[in-house]
Amino acid sequence: MSSATTDTPIRDLVVPHNGFAGNRINQFPTKRPPGYFTPDADPVAVKEFYEANGFIVLENAFNEAEIEALKLETTQICRGERGELPDHPKADPSETDDDVLRRFLCIHFPHKYSEPMLRAIHNKPTIDALKTVIGPNVKCMQSMLFIKSSGKPGQAWHQDEDYIPTRDRSLTGSWISMDRATQNNGCLWVIPGSHKHGIIWDQEWHADRRFDCAEQSVDFPYRDEESIPVEVEPGSVVFFNGYLLHRSLPNKAPEGTYRRALVNHYMSCESRLHWGTPPEGVSVSRFDYRDIIVVAGKDPMAHKGYEDIQKPSVRPSGEGGCDKWGGKTRQYQDELDSIEKTKV
Repeated sequence: MSSATTDTPIRDLVVPHNGFAGNRINQFPTKRPPGYFTPDADPVAVKEFYEANGFIVLENAFNEAEIEALKLETTQICRGERGELPDHPKADPSETDDDVLRRFLCIHFPHKYSEPMLRAIHNKPTIDALKTVIGPNVKCMQSMLFIKSSGKPGQAWHQDEDYIPTRDRSLTGSWISMDRATQNNGCLWVIPGSHKHGIIWDQEWHADRRFDCAEQSVDFPYRDEESIPVEVEPGSVVFFNGYLLHRSLPNKAPEGTYRRALVNHYMSCESRLHWGTPPEGVSVSRFDYRDIIVVAGKDPMAHKGYEDIQKPSVRPSGEGGCDKWGGKTRQYQDELDSIEKTKV
């Protein structure tokens, strides 16, 4: 929810870049918007655009075979072939893949029991881009597998540092597209430059069926109309700063259409990660979450060792309520209206 009003003039927020964007192969989108690069692009141009706008698109980071492997692995994970998922029994062999995939919106930490998902974290074009926008020493702490079949909701405006706090603002999302992501099937939308305020905007419950159980950012000085869609081909990766406001809308494409994406989160190794509750006797300022994977350079805090903390979990989509993510305080408007009717 924005603090800007309808009287506020709509601005073009994108700051264009100078320099070589790379040799493009993709045919979609037909017109290449600013911020789309290929792995052979000028790193200076990549860094310049990312710092000014808070995001870039890296086309052709994954080849067709790698994307097909991730799609197959997504189905196997959802069927329970890679391990048990909380509250989701293993699929019956007689069930179709479509029936199984429609049960899920998002699975957290799939790399914990999936080799293809783990390999994606180390994808070379991805790591090269991360070294450009973050620095030479990079670590990963999270993966999220979005399935988002037809009819599934999006996620309201938010900043990823709402959930994964870093000390140096180095958090970077890596959004790997497995399907062509369009406005119709629920692609990402970003507000260019919104990361530059250095503010984590307050959040509140939205009660909007277009979105899942996560809260929305509020009181930021932008209009929805100033956001831009980030439409991409399979194999493209969208990188975005942890302070960048972004959202997605529901998948409105025909039945059987998916907008699958694997999202990994990275940050600088130099920064401690204050994620979760510090152990007893450890101050928040000294706490450093150590369930991480070093993907580039050196970890100056390697002497602390590494842990295996997180296990795969399933994000509630909101269709069955949000009790498991926010409790009874997160009810959709139609649920609230129904309660009011019973009081009459």
